[in-house]
Amino acid sequence: MTDTPARLLALLSLLQTPREWPGSELAERLAVSPRTIRRDIDRLRGLGYPVEASMGAVGGYRLVAGTAMPPLLLDDEEAVAIAVGLRTAAGHAVGGIEEASVRALAKLQQVLPSRLRHRVGALGAATESLTGWNGPTVDPEVLTVLASGAAGHEKLRFGYTAADRAESRRLVEPYRLVSAGRRWYLVAHDQDRSDWRIFRVDRITGPQLTGARFTPRALPAADAAAYVGEKLAGLTSTVTAVVTLHAPAEQMAARLGSSAERLEPLGADSCLLHSRADSLDWLAVRLATLGCEFEVHRPPELAAFLRALGARVTRAAGAAAAADGVPTAPEGADQPGQ
Repeated sequence: MTDTPARLLALLSLLQTPREWPGSELAERLAVSPRTIRRDIDRLRGLGYPVEASMGAVGGYRLVAGTAMPPLLLDDEEAVAIAVGLRTAAGHAVGGIEEASVRALAKLQQVLPSRLRHRVGALGAATESLTGWNGPTVDPEVLTVLASGAAGHEKLRFGYTAADRAESRRLVEPYRLVSAGRRWYLVAHDQDRSDWRIFRVDRITGPQLTGARFTPRALPAADAAAYVGEKLAGLTSTVTAVVTLHAPAEQMAARLGSSAERLEPLGADSCLLHSRADSLDWLAVRLATLGCEFEVHRPPELAAFLRALGARVTRAAGAAAAADGVPTAPEGADQPGQ
């Protein structure tokens, strides 16, 4: 193989397979001499690829982890698999990687050949997931356009449907995408209103990059997530609760997974939860299904609601047991697990 760039790409493709390659085998695969392989390995190292050589009579090469991630060379099947995985992560709000998934998807789709973009779209259209989520969904294609505008500091135009169903066209300077539970929000400076706004992404239609660049403004908050949290808290009447959970903070953080809640570790086996919700009943049911003991510090209305809820549940369980002929324990008797 005499074409040096093509040979380097072929060599890189081989080295990205997780194994050690003897120099003689690489030379045979690429139809060049071992000396050419050594020169090409030096070229890859110069481009930032950490290729490690093993000692010995035959010698071998393998790609190892470096201080920075160099560009990857993907075949068609690998590219499609990664794109589908990123679309799934973006659409289902996997905790902690949502925005990174959108950024990576935007970069990948920009360089995918049309034949692969068609395959990714077909797979997405033919695939559904059982998530238990019945709320509005977000199109990953919309997310990638918004992410591209924010990353490239490029103004966006799109249609927007407000909560009262009023429709409008917006011209904005996109700042950040924020994932809150199962919803996505765009934080942007609205050009027509000369003010910062948050937009629910599921209400955005037809986003288009305008080609007009802008210098990012200073956000009037510590970060985009804090800005969205403050705005959402001011839009609805909320119940604020403080509760001790008798379980490790790490375990409860995985169960809760909401930006509207804050956990403070109190020790190895307990933590303090600061939570907000739209109603007492929703908050009570949420606490009851966490799978741990808990104590309500405030508000007193929540404690009273839980007592009434507990009494109703106990009566319902007793009535069901009596109907089936199952004896119930007398009041005050120890129950299994107590």
